[in-house]
Formats: sequence, structure tokens, C-alpha cells
Amino acid sequence: MADPRPTLLSLDDVLQRLLAVAQDRAMVETEKLDTFDALGRVLARGVVSALDVPPADNTSMDGYALRSADVPAEGTVLAVSQRIPAGVVGQALAAGTAARIFTGAQVPPGADAVVMQEQCEALAGDGLGSVRVKVVPAAGQWIRRQGEDVRHGAEVLSAGTRLTPQALGLAASVGASRLTVRRRPRVALFSTGDELVMPGEALKPGAIYNSNRFTLRGLLQAAGCEVQDLGIVPDRLDATRAALREAALGNDLILSSGGVSVGEEDHLKPAVKAEGWLEAWQVAMKPGKPLAFGAVRRAAASDNPVREAGRDGEALFMGLPGNPVSSFVTFLLAVAPVLRALQGCTSAMPPAVQARADFDWPRPDKRREFLRARFNAQGGVELFANQSSGVLTSAVWADALVDNPGSQAIARGDTVRVLLLSSLVGA
Repeated sequence: MADPRPTLLSLDDVLQRLLAVAQDRAMVETEKLDTFDALGRVLARGVVSALDVPPADNTSMDGYALRSADVPAEGTVLAVSQRIPAGVVGQALAAGTAARIFTGAQVPPGADAVVMQEQCEALAGDGLGSVRVKVVPAAGQWIRRQGEDVRHGAEVLSAGTRLTPQALGLAASVGASRLTVRRRPRVALFSTGDELVMPGEALKPGAIYNSNRFTLRGLLQAAGCEVQDLGIVPDRLDATRAALREAALGNDLILSSGGVSVGEEDHLKPAVKAEGWLEAWQVAMKPGKPLAFGAVRRAAASDNPVREAGRDGEALFMGLPGNPVSSFVTFLLAVAPVLRALQGCTSAMPPAVQARADFDWPRPDKRREFLRARFNAQGGVELFANQSSGVLTSAVWADALVDNPGSQAIARGDTVRVLLLSSLVGA
């Protein structure tokens, strides 16, 4: 007799299928933004430096610029010939003199070293006085060389890079005032289920508050998406189909949670199949397992803002499990990579790190587990006590997921693979 249980797919296989579709539909629409306003966006064109950084040799310390050959011994006294604040270009340094110089200022021609002011003693005298140098300097010390950070013509940020605060600073340092970025993904979000109510409403018997709507909307916003929130859709086939048709217009992706488990009797799966196509997968991961992927046909509309060759016909659909932590983790590991691929990001998943397990996990699941964990003051990771997929407090407490292979027991002191939530959320 055939095994009635559905075949479990590995997460890696699922990601390969998802990304193959998403990369084929990567957005080609771009816009130019002020560098100030480009945080979190994905570069469509690389940033090439039009200058050397630094543009000239400069000092990394407050102190005195001098010729190292003029200080053969500790205690050598030199006349101070000029004062060079940042932003001022000094004169060529005369032999046997020093220049008072401040952090960031250009090193004057002729000087080959800077001695920090803590190693000098300023002496009164005519003009700018003189300075006693208490150390014997080495040529090149405390000097940042022209172009040591960036060379003229170098590509400092490549297309497909998500712009972090430090990336924006790097773009600004090479004079890039505007950046060409991919447009934001447009995502429609809705919930189905007559048991769902919103916070603030009376919680009747059998009802639950719709936490997934808040979590998923926040995750989409953190991922840089424009979100169309369609709210809670009545638990009827006609209403679900109508919501899908509305969601498909002008959006790249439709996202929902719940109603995708095997044997679950609701209207979401038949509605998606009626309006497009759907694959319902069982993924060998915990939390999570059910995942639906498909597309909804987009009706012709003159005001449809999505006008890209080969992409007008349908909007992608992803259906997540309904348990709060399952929905959260599945978004991070399946939806977020799709969103990155749609934007042309060069990496689908942030890299994992290795950490010491400060816990025992003697009874692992056969599926690949993603355990809610947190780094402690000793540099190890510890687990939240309750790893149930319904315990949303675990996702708030955690700052990482321990990525544990199926059937792999963990003993205290073992090295484990860890995914940082900070890199998964909005990466």
C-alpha cells in the first residue's frame, strides 16, 4: 500500500524552486533617489568613485607634521613654521621645522611623519614657537595615504547591494549624491478565517486576535516593501477569490497566513487554484511545514502600475502556516529570500555564524529545526524554554535561530550554526 503521507521537501530544495521563479521575475523598474533617502533600498547600478579617498595624504592625529630625518633623537626641538587645521592646505615644510596639524588636515609637502601631541611639548617663542619631540618618529606614522581607502575609478558598491547606513556613508564619501535603486516590491497582505478579530474588538468564544497580520506587515515593511493591507477576508470562496483578484492588481506578491495545511478545509487553496496556479508543499522544517506557492492571474487594467515585460500576467502568491512562530520563521527563511531575489539582491540568505551551545537538546525532531535562541554574556547561545510554534514570546525574546539538522542532538559545549534575526529581518 502506498504511503498516504505527503513527501517532505528540504528547505534547500524549496528555496531553489522559489528563487528560480523569483529571479526570473526580478524587477527592472528603477528610480533615482537622494543618497540621504536610500536606506534599505537595493542598488540597480553600482557606485564608482570619481576620486581617491582620502583625496590627499592627511593626518589621523592631532600633533606635529615633520621630516623624520630632522628628529634623530628624543627631545629634538624644532621651530613651528605653520598651523594647519582641517580644510586648510599648508605650505611646503621647510627643513628643520614642524607644522602644528589637526586630525583630517592635509600633510604638507616635505613632511613624512606625524607625531601625536601627547608625545610633544609646545615651547613658547617667536611666531608660533617651537616644539620638543619626545620620541623618534618612523616615516609614515599617523599618515593616511591618498587613495588608501578607495582608488579613483573603483566600484565601491555593486549592483544588487542592499544599502545599509554604512553603505550610504561610503557612497557619500566618493561624492555620490544620488543613487539608482530598484523600486520597492509591492505586496498585498490579507488574512482569512472567521475566527480572527482585531485587537480592540470583543474576543468572543472561539475567536483569536489576528497577531499574524501585525507580524507579517511589520516584516514586509522592514524588508522595504510597499504593503497593501486588505485586512481580514470573509471565510467564503467568492470573497476569497475577489480578494485575490484585487490583490493581484498592481502587486508583485500576495501573502497570507493559515489555510495551507494538508487536509485543511478552507477556501484559500481552491480560490488560488481557480484564479491562477498553486503548489502546496510540505517542508522538512520545524517550526513550519506547510507552505503554498503559486500565482494569481492579473486582470487587465489600464491603471495597473506594474508594467514590466513578461510580468503583467500574474502576481506571485505565498501562503504561510497559521501558527504565529511558524508564520514568522517561514517568512524569514522563505518569503524574505523571494523578496530579495525580486529586487535583484546578490545574496539570497545572510551568512550563518558559529556559536557555542549553552544548552542541551537531547531529543531533536527528524525535521530541520530552527530553535529560538539568544546570545548570553559569555558569548554562547541559550534556548527559550518553550519551543512551541504557538509561543510568540519566544520570537520576541530571541535574537537568533539555531539551525539544527534533522535528528541532530545537541550537548552543552557543542558548536552550532546560528542565524541572526537582525540579519534575517530586513536583510
